[in-house]
Amino acid sequence: MEISKWKETAQRLGKGRTARILAIILAAVAGGWLGLAVGASVDTPVGPADIGMSLRPSWSGETVVDVRPLGTLSFDTHNSPVQLSLTIDAVHPDAAQEILNNPRWADRLPTIIGQDVTDGLRRLIIRGLLFAAAAGFLTGLVVFRRLSRAAWTGAGSLVMVVVMGGVAALTFNPRSISEPRYTGLLTGVPSLVGSAQSIVTRFSEYRGQLAKLVTNVSQLYEAGSTLPIYDPDPSTIRVLHVSDLHINPIAWNVIKSLKDQFKINLIVDTGDISDHGTTAENEFVEEIGRLGVPYVYVRGNHDSMSTQRAVAKQKNAIVLDGNAATVGGLRIYGIGDPRFTPDKSVQQSDDSSQELIDLGRAQAEKIAPPETPRSGSTSSPGRIPTDIVAVHDPTVGRGLSGQVALVLAGHVHQRSTEMLPTGTQLMIQGSTGGAGLRGLEGDEPTPLMASVLYFNKGTHRLQAWDDITVGGLGEQRVQVERHIELDPGRRILPESSSESTTPPQPTGTITGSPSPIALASGAYVPYASEVSDGRRRGSRAAP
Repeated sequence: MEISKWKETAQRLGKGRTARILAIILAAVAGGWLGLAVGASVDTPVGPADIGMSLRPSWSGETVVDVRPLGTLSFDTHNSPVQLSLTIDAVHPDAAQEILNNPRWADRLPTIIGQDVTDGLRRLIIRGLLFAAAAGFLTGLVVFRRLSRAAWTGAGSLVMVVVMGGVAALTFNPRSISEPRYTGLLTGVPSLVGSAQSIVTRFSEYRGQLAKLVTNVSQLYEAGSTLPIYDPDPSTIRVLHVSDLHINPIAWNVIKSLKDQFKINLIVDTGDISDHGTTAENEFVEEIGRLGVPYVYVRGNHDSMSTQRAVAKQKNAIVLDGNAATVGGLRIYGIGDPRFTPDKSVQQSDDSSQELIDLGRAQAEKIAPPETPRSGSTSSPGRIPTDIVAVHDPTVGRGLSGQVALVLAGHVHQRSTEMLPTGTQLMIQGSTGGAGLRGLEGDEPTPLMASVLYFNKGTHRLQAWDDITVGGLGEQRVQVERHIELDPGRRILPESSSESTTPPQPTGTITGSPSPIALASGAYVPYASEVSDGRRRGSRAAP
């Protein structure tokens, strides 16, 4: 009896109004998504280029610019389940050349680009609405075989697309254009992403950002197979941050390529260049002398004193171990790791973290806070004015909180950035050597990571940085994420001695992004890292 009653209730509900409404809503959603996928696309001229625009259902709202064969640029422009895709179908050589040669024409480009994009988006939205309504109507007709319900389904699809568009418009973030995520050939990075200085100083308006992007694409297409030379901004100091090479020879290839493509002024290596610190491994560091730029190095826990002496013998090498040096206009203080633990089977003391924090605090007594003038300070006699502190273990860096604007570290084989409460920024690099042989122990090779840091020549403060992730063994694509420092002139506050020594916990969520390598196409490996507004995202991996 009970079973028959349940069946009768289910049949009544299935024939009831609620079930019909639910069925119409589901059909409307399916029809709307189908309409967008099939018909929401237009071709429109944008400046000197012909652009294909399309709307596609997507769980993550973003704008993707496809510049094949060079790669793609993606921007977190909105929060709505729809993706705007832009494809460069063609660039007219005559118009592109006029932009490059005629400053007057180039000055008008932002306005022209803005009008062209607006017109294209207007046509795209109208087309998307029409196709969504039509697809919803047809879906309802097929499912229900009644014109009245098909009409309701079409109206529902139309409302769904309108709501999605409204959410995208309300959550639109123009600033995202200055923080692109690039995936493609390494040689295309500087021209497509652009220089940090130009983004910081000239790209405060969205139309100007679009104009620069179109100009960069025009330059690349106009050049053909011979890509244009990246002209470095003389007012910006470029620093390449690498760490944890672990005697992986591929790391040197990546470092050389990044040095050339980004016109690097100096390299900072935060340790573990070796794996076991043996004399036989010392030949690996000879590549330092062939780089042709200053190479600042601090010892890691896998590096022996023999490794440190071998690095010091190389041309252009600057070894820092409790001392400072002025390199490329920046004052850098370095602290070598006090441990030598290449054998991970040796258990470390439970007090090791506190000992490393205490080491950082002891070294902090030698460093003048960022507010101290370079000419010296009567309030801090004997202290060294410092722009950057390089350490291996980020735990040491936490002990320097409040004494320096920027601390560079490595050790954990996972990239992350954290703004400490005192205003000190702690930037932890992933493994530029893909964690050495341990990088092959997982299902996928560990990606190689490095970052290009852009410093203002006058203030010596970080303005922006590019996080670069190169695919693991055998992969041949690269991803670059641009980050803009929101408060480069922030005040650094000395940390109170009464504060807790417990390291602050990271906040935010892990974000997965493709991690490709330098010269052609290939597969990719996910990696986690992203920081904005002082939030740290990333996870700690075993060194």
